[in-house]
Formats: sequence, structure tokens, C-alpha cells
Amino acid sequence: MPLTFITRKPSLVVYGIRRAAQMSSLNELRFDNLQLSSLPVEAKDTVQSRAVPNACFSLVKPTPVENPVLVCAANNALELLGVNRSLVKDEELAEVFSGNQLLPGSKPAGHCYCGHQFGYFSGQLGDGAAISLGEVIGASEQRWEIQLKGAGLTPFSRTADGRKVLRSSIREFLCSEAMHHLRIPTTRAGTCVTSDTWVLRDKFYDGKSANERSTIVLRISPTFLRFGSFQVCREADECTGRAGPSPGNVELLEKLTDFTINTYFPQIPAGLSAEERRVAFFREVTESTARLVAEWQCVGFCHGVLNTDNMSILGLTIDYGPFGFMDAFDPDFICNSSDEEGRYSYKKQPEMCRWNLEKLAEALDPVVSEEKTLPMLDRYDEVYRTHYMERMRQKLGLKKTDGMDDDDDSLIESLFETMQKTGADFTNTFLVLATVKASAEESMDRCVAELVKQCISIAEMREKCKPNMSRGQLAQLLQLIQLQPGLFGDSRAMGPLKREMDNAQKHATLESVSEESKQTEDKQQWTHWLQAYRKRLLLDVEGLEGTELTKAEQDREIAMASSNPRVVLRNYIAQQAITKAEAGDYSEVQRVLELVQRPFDPDTEPDDAREEVPAAAAAAAAATASITCRSFEDFLKRPPTWAAGLKVS
Repeated sequence: MPLTFITRKPSLVVYGIRRAAQMSSLNELRFDNLQLSSLPVEAKDTVQSRAVPNACFSLVKPTPVENPVLVCAANNALELLGVNRSLVKDEELAEVFSGNQLLPGSKPAGHCYCGHQFGYFSGQLGDGAAISLGEVIGASEQRWEIQLKGAGLTPFSRTADGRKVLRSSIREFLCSEAMHHLRIPTTRAGTCVTSDTWVLRDKFYDGKSANERSTIVLRISPTFLRFGSFQVCREADECTGRAGPSPGNVELLEKLTDFTINTYFPQIPAGLSAEERRVAFFREVTESTARLVAEWQCVGFCHGVLNTDNMSILGLTIDYGPFGFMDAFDPDFICNSSDEEGRYSYKKQPEMCRWNLEKLAEALDPVVSEEKTLPMLDRYDEVYRTHYMERMRQKLGLKKTDGMDDDDDSLIESLFETMQKTGADFTNTFLVLATVKASAEESMDRCVAELVKQCISIAEMREKCKPNMSRGQLAQLLQLIQLQPGLFGDSRAMGPLKREMDNAQKHATLESVSEESKQTEDKQQWTHWLQAYRKRLLLDVEGLEGTELTKAEQDREIAMASSNPRVVLRNYIAQQAITKAEAGDYSEVQRVLELVQRPFDPDTEPDDAREEVPAAAAAAAAATASITCRSFEDFLKRPPTWAAGLKVS
């Protein structure tokens, strides 16, 4: 059966249905705090850091900030809540969504959860910097939980201050909306509000601390429940010795599990037994997680911190920290500079999400046996592969599917091998491939030339794999390992060391390669792959001639345009917005928001649906004359060389 190209419709539970709203004040938000009325809540309401046993939430109020100001607002995200942006002033958004003003019906609370962090169970974690304001019934009569990230101390803050800063908040705000418009399941971001409250931060944990502005992001989701929510009842871990705050509390786990099923999984039949419903629940979570990570892989997105506490129970992308969209393709891409082992590298994301599902099955074992849930992980592998292949075929414009799995799998694998060898840009490579016409062999030379332009230079390739240690130091270290092999018995220590040795070997190999010889080799590599690609495309138009052939190729080009984004939130794009914002000019944040809201759109002109610019951003832009051409073309070129040096932790 041929693949039909359609625009993917977002699911109701994730995105809702937008309707016109006439709310003139945020005081009119309709709160319906079902979670707090249905699940155990701790009686204390202080911010003292502590264990929170036998509860899913702890009541806590946001800590006010000085002089809150709106950096940016995502109007269509606010519409989910019934907020008409044109009727609500910037000042009200800043006061309410900084946490300075509580709304009628709001019941602020922090969520208690646990997590496996980098493979080890850490016990209680919880919302250390996020405070839920409650659940709101939106314009489509759907319930949305609204949460302020960076709103101050909670019982789960431990030694931290409960605050987030401008740079991390802008990244989360922009990426939440960018992922939504890429049609990838995600939590949403309604506003980003900064302030004159300052906090001290050591950005790269190198002892160089600096004061930064406290900033708060309004996050929106049907729920922020996550895998770690179900780990609060875990008994002491054999490896770390840590337990959840409610070890062995099966009653709490049953209540949380059944509430989650009843509230967020209406597709599970009510007539099933309790055990059958819980097995079905695990299956739903497994399948949605598999589809989610397949979507990530197909846009070159790397989450960075795939701990169990950062995995949404609804299969949404959640908790944007040191994320990154790949520039030059590298399967070993690590976006989090703190991930020295490469545990959460791009290529390991499918494996790590599956591992996290195993930990969820362990957590649920007291209420539904692992013997029933773990076999569902076979579905993870199946759903991941099916969804990944479907998306990759769409990205490559491949229609015929019957009997083509092995051939297409080989074609896709060889594509990524070619991208890796040549250092081709992930996003732009697919845009170039959309220009190939199977019936016109002359289009191939033009395509090869454009693809070579998307490959990094030999100097960039050398810099990318430049080792941190000299050859002499590495030689001494290897000699030490041979003499005392037990010295590096910990696999966590060997990972970075192996990567360092691999980089040294790659760097040595590249030292004698000239730029001219690299371009020649790149051209040969792409010519070879494109021949196989054209041969595959010809199978889809076999027997077609004249206008039918022309239409088929036009349809393919249109389909590829709707499947391959022209713009993703690359690190350097976010950094440019952050740099200006830290200088008091928020206009670039607004500009980037408008661009990521139209990632597939070739039109470079602003349209009527453009976001309204907050007054502060407009004033700053007028003062600094910093708004540049509102065009996709700024971001369609390969990233600047300085982008490779950006580090996010």
C-alpha cells in the first residue's frame, strides 16, 4: 500500500482545540484542581527542604520577584487557557506569571517524585524550582495544568534556591514552542518573565560565578506527571541504598496509577479489570514514548538529560535543559557538556528511553506484575521502528512501501553514514534532497554541489575531534592502564578516556587531509549515494510519463517540504537571542519565536498571525535598532564556526 502524505494532526490530549477567547483578565481563568483533590497532599505548607512521605504534592506559594517584566509571550499557547492576548496587558501577564499575584481558585503546589539520574536511583527529587498554580479549564473545555518554572523555593529545592535564569528560561520557552510547531509532542510555554531579582550562578561549574536575573517560564501541559512520579514508593535501591519518600506504600501507588489511567487515558476501556487496565496503561506509555523518541531522531534533536524524572507519562517532550539540535550529523552527538560518559548521546536515546520504561515497570510492580508489563517492551521496539521508518520515508519522499523495508532501511543507513563521513548539516541536507528530480539526471550535479556546501570544512572537522590531552599524555596514560588495569575499572571513567583516545586517532588521521581533497571526497561520497537515491525514486514513478510524471514529482517535493523543517532552534540561534536579552533587548527572542512557529513555511514575510510584540521588547528594539530582516534565509545557511564552541550544561 503506498504511503499517503498528509499533514499530521496533533492529538487532542496534547494540544487541545483552539477557539476564540474573550477573557479580558487573568482573574477569569477557571481553575479545576482535580489532581490536588484526588491525590494525597502534604499538610505542611512551608518551604523548608525535607522528605515528603505519603504524598504526591506539597502546598507551597511562589516567592515574589522585584519588578517583573514580560520578555515574550506565545499567544497560541495562552489561547489554550482561554486567554485572549489582545485583551490582557503585558503588566498583568508579568505580575501573575512571575508568581507575584495569585489568581482566584489557584492552589499552588510542588510535585513529589523520584528518579534514576544517569543510571542511578537518587531517591526523592521533586519540583525543586517549579510550582504548579493548579489546573485550568481552557477554551476547548480541556483541563490544563499550569506551572511556573523558577518560581522560588519548595520542599524539594534541597540546597538550591528554586530559581532559573534568563538564558535557561529563554531556551526552554523557545524550544517548547519550536517542538510544538515541528508537530512533536511537548509541553507548551505561555510566557517568559524576567525580573530585577538577581541570583548567583556558576554556569559551567568552573568556579566563575556571576549574578544573573531570576526568570520564570509559564509551562502548560495536561499534566506534569512523569515516570519518576511512580517511583516515590520504591524500596531501598540495592546499588545506591536510597529509597523513595513513601517506600512500600502500595495504597498511594494504586491511587496514583488508577487516577492517571482514569484521567489521562480515556482510550483504555473501563470494563477491563484493574490489572488489565494497568497493563494497558503501561502499553500506552510504551508506545507513545517510542513514537516520541522516533520523532526526536528524525529532526536531530537531543534531549540531554533522559533521567526517569524527565520522562512524561503522556509521551511529551518535557524539562528542556541542555538540549540541542544537531548541526553537522554525528551519531555520538552529546548536547550536555556534563554528560561525560555520553549516556544520553543522540544515538543512545532510543535505548535510554527503553531503559527508563524498564524502571517504570519496576516501579509499578507492586500494583501490576513485571511479568505482565515487561513483555510490552517488545512493542516499544516494533512501534519505534515502524514510526521511524514512516517518518524517514516522508522526509525522503519515498511513497512505495510494499516489500521495500530492507532496501529503504539500507538506503537510510547509508545516508547517515554519508552524512557522518562528510560532516553534512542534518537539517539542510534534507532540504537539498527535496530538489532532486528522479526523471532529470542533470539535477543530480546541482544537488551534489549544494550538498557539498552543507559539509563542514577539514579545519572544522579537525577542531571537532581535537583531543584535550597531548599525544605524550595519552601515551603515558595508556602505559599506566597496562601496568595497573584495575585503576580504571569504573566504566564511567573509561568512557571519557576511550572517547579521548578515539578523538586523538581521528585527529591524527585528518592532519594530512587538505581542504581540496576533502571536498573531492565529499563529492564522490554524495554522488555515490544520490545514484542509489535516484534509483529508489524512479521506482515510485515507474510507468508515469508527461504531466503525470511532472505532477508526481511536484507532489513529492511538496510532501518533503511539509516533512522537513527549514528552521530548527539551533544553539547559536538561541544564544543570539539570549545575548541580546541579557543586554535588555528582548526583540530577538520575539523574532526567533516567530520563525520557529513557521518551521516548514518558505514564506519570509510576516503574516497576520504574527505574535504581538510585548511593549518592553518593542521599546528595547526601537532604542537599539536591533531588529534585522524577518527572514528564514538568515538561518538557512550552515551555522557559523563559533557555534561549534557553544557549551550547555
